[in-house]
Amino acid sequence: MAGTGFHTSQKSFQHAAEQAQRWVNELAKDLDWNEQDALRLLKTVLHAVRDWLSLEEIADFSSQLPTLIRGMFFEGWSPTEPARGRSKRDFVIRVRHGFGYEPNLDYDIAIGAVFQLLDHHLSHGETVQVRNSMKKSLRHLWPHA
Repeated sequence: MAGTGFHTSQKSFQHAAEQAQRWVNELAKDLDWNEQDALRLLKTVLHAVRDWLSLEEIADFSSQLPTLIRGMFFEGWSPTEPARGRSKRDFVIRVRHGFGYEPNLDYDIAIGAVFQLLDHHLSHGETVQVRNSMKKSLRHLWPHA
Protein backbone atom coordinates (compact mmCIF):
# COMPACT_ATOMS: atom_id res chain seq x y z
CA MET A 1 0.00 0.00 0.00
CA ALA A 2 2.91 2.35 0.49
CA GLY A 3 3.59 2.45 -3.24
CA THR A 4 3.72 5.55 -5.38
CA GLY A 5 0.11 5.22 -6.53
CA PHE A 6 -1.21 5.31 -2.98
CA HIS A 7 0.94 8.32 -2.13
CA THR A 8 -0.24 10.14 -5.25
CA SER A 9 -3.89 9.33 -4.45
CA GLN A 10 -3.43 10.50 -0.88
CA LYS A 11 -1.90 13.79 -2.08
CA SER A 12 -4.74 14.25 -4.60
CA PHE A 13 -7.34 13.66 -1.90
CA GLN A 14 -5.56 16.05 0.45
CA HIS A 15 -5.44 18.69 -2.29
CA ALA A 16 -9.16 18.19 -3.02
CA ALA A 17 -10.00 18.59 0.67
CA GLU A 18 -7.88 21.75 0.94
CA GLN A 19 -9.49 23.20 -2.19
CA ALA A 20 -13.01 22.54 -0.88
CA GLN A 21 -12.05 24.04 2.48
CA ARG A 22 -10.80 27.20 0.74
CA TRP A 23 -14.18 27.60 -0.97
CA VAL A 24 -16.04 27.15 2.32
CA ASN A 25 -13.68 29.53 4.14
CA GLU A 26 -14.11 32.16 1.43
CA LEU A 27 -17.90 31.91 1.60
CA ALA A 28 -17.87 32.01 5.42
CA LYS A 29 -15.69 35.12 5.34
CA ASP A 30 -17.85 36.85 2.70
CA LEU A 31 -21.00 36.29 4.77
CA ASP A 32 -19.32 36.60 8.20
CA TRP A 33 -20.66 33.13 9.05
CA ASN A 34 -19.17 30.02 10.63
CA GLU A 35 -17.80 27.32 8.32
CA GLN A 36 -20.56 24.81 9.11
CA ASP A 37 -23.33 27.18 8.00
CA ALA A 38 -21.33 28.28 4.95
CA LEU A 39 -20.87 24.64 3.90
CA ARG A 40 -24.58 23.95 4.40
CA LEU A 41 -25.48 27.01 2.29
CA LEU A 42 -23.01 26.09 -0.46
CA LYS A 43 -24.41 22.58 -0.69
CA THR A 44 -28.01 23.81 -0.67
CA VAL A 45 -27.47 26.42 -3.40
CA LEU A 46 -25.48 23.95 -5.53
CA HIS A 47 -28.38 21.50 -5.29
CA ALA A 48 -30.85 24.21 -6.29
CA VAL A 49 -28.65 25.22 -9.26
CA ARG A 50 -28.32 21.56 -10.27
CA ASP A 51 -32.09 21.12 -10.17
CA TRP A 52 -32.57 24.20 -12.38
CA LEU A 53 -30.18 23.08 -15.13
CA SER A 54 -30.63 20.74 -18.07
CA LEU A 55 -28.66 17.49 -18.07
CA GLU A 56 -26.18 18.93 -20.57
CA GLU A 57 -25.71 22.08 -18.49
CA ILE A 58 -25.22 19.96 -15.36
CA ALA A 59 -22.40 18.06 -17.07
CA ASP A 60 -20.68 21.25 -18.25
CA PHE A 61 -21.08 23.06 -14.93
CA SER A 62 -20.00 20.15 -12.73
CA SER A 63 -16.85 19.54 -14.76
CA GLN A 64 -15.45 22.83 -13.44
CA LEU A 65 -16.17 22.15 -9.79
CA PRO A 66 -13.41 20.88 -7.50
CA THR A 67 -13.67 17.15 -6.81
CA LEU A 68 -15.25 17.29 -3.35
CA ILE A 69 -17.52 20.21 -4.26
CA ARG A 70 -18.62 18.18 -7.31
CA GLY A 71 -19.46 15.31 -4.97
CA MET A 72 -21.67 17.64 -2.92
CA PHE A 73 -23.26 18.91 -6.12
CA PHE A 74 -24.34 15.39 -7.13
CA GLU A 75 -25.23 14.13 -3.64
CA GLY A 76 -28.79 12.82 -3.64
CA TRP A 77 -29.34 13.71 -7.30
CA SER A 78 -32.03 12.04 -9.34
CA PRO A 79 -31.38 12.81 -13.03
CA THR A 80 -34.49 14.41 -14.47
CA GLU A 81 -35.03 17.34 -16.77
CA PRO A 82 -35.78 20.59 -14.95
CA ALA A 83 -39.10 22.34 -15.12
CA ARG A 84 -38.42 25.41 -17.28
CA GLY A 85 -41.03 27.67 -15.67
CA ARG A 86 -39.17 28.03 -12.38
CA SER A 87 -38.96 31.50 -10.94
CA LYS A 88 -36.61 33.31 -8.60
CA ARG A 89 -39.19 32.86 -5.87
CA ASP A 90 -39.21 29.08 -6.47
CA PHE A 91 -35.41 29.02 -6.33
CA VAL A 92 -35.27 30.98 -3.06
CA ILE A 93 -37.97 28.76 -1.53
CA ARG A 94 -35.95 25.69 -2.62
CA VAL A 95 -32.85 27.09 -0.92
CA ARG A 96 -34.78 28.13 2.19
CA HIS A 97 -36.31 24.66 2.43
CA GLY A 98 -32.93 22.94 1.95
CA PHE A 99 -31.00 25.24 4.26
CA GLY A 100 -33.66 25.50 6.92
CA TYR A 101 -35.77 28.53 7.65
CA GLU A 102 -33.83 31.29 9.39
CA PRO A 103 -36.11 34.30 10.03
CA ASN A 104 -33.26 36.85 10.06
CA LEU A 105 -31.47 35.54 6.98
CA ASP A 106 -31.66 37.49 3.74
CA TYR A 107 -31.69 34.56 1.33
CA ASP A 108 -31.08 36.81 -1.69
CA ILE A 109 -27.80 37.99 -0.16
CA ALA A 110 -26.80 34.46 0.88
CA ILE A 111 -27.55 33.00 -2.56
CA GLY A 112 -25.77 35.93 -4.20
CA ALA A 113 -22.66 35.19 -2.10
CA VAL A 114 -22.59 31.62 -3.41
CA PHE A 115 -23.03 32.86 -6.97
CA GLN A 116 -20.18 35.32 -6.39
CA LEU A 117 -18.00 32.45 -5.12
CA LEU A 118 -18.80 30.44 -8.25
CA ASP A 119 -18.11 33.47 -10.41
CA HIS A 120 -14.73 33.85 -8.73
CA HIS A 121 -13.69 30.22 -9.22
CA LEU A 122 -15.28 29.04 -12.45
CA SER A 123 -14.53 30.14 -15.99
CA HIS A 124 -16.33 33.26 -17.14
CA GLY A 125 -17.88 31.36 -20.06
CA GLU A 126 -19.37 28.73 -17.75
CA THR A 127 -20.85 31.24 -15.33
CA VAL A 128 -22.37 33.21 -18.22
CA GLN A 129 -23.86 30.01 -19.66
CA VAL A 130 -25.38 28.94 -16.32
CA ARG A 131 -26.59 32.44 -15.50
CA ASN A 132 -28.20 32.82 -18.92
CA SER A 133 -30.04 29.51 -18.50
CA MET A 134 -31.85 31.03 -15.50
CA LYS A 135 -34.91 33.28 -15.58
CA LYS A 136 -34.10 36.99 -15.58
CA SER A 137 -35.42 37.50 -12.04
CA LEU A 138 -32.98 34.88 -10.72
CA ARG A 139 -30.07 36.27 -12.75
CA HIS A 140 -30.14 39.39 -10.60
CA LEU A 141 -28.74 37.29 -7.75
CA TRP A 142 -25.75 36.45 -9.99
CA PRO A 143 -24.78 39.93 -11.14
CA HIS A 144 -21.10 39.40 -11.95
CA ALA A 145 -21.33 36.77 -14.70
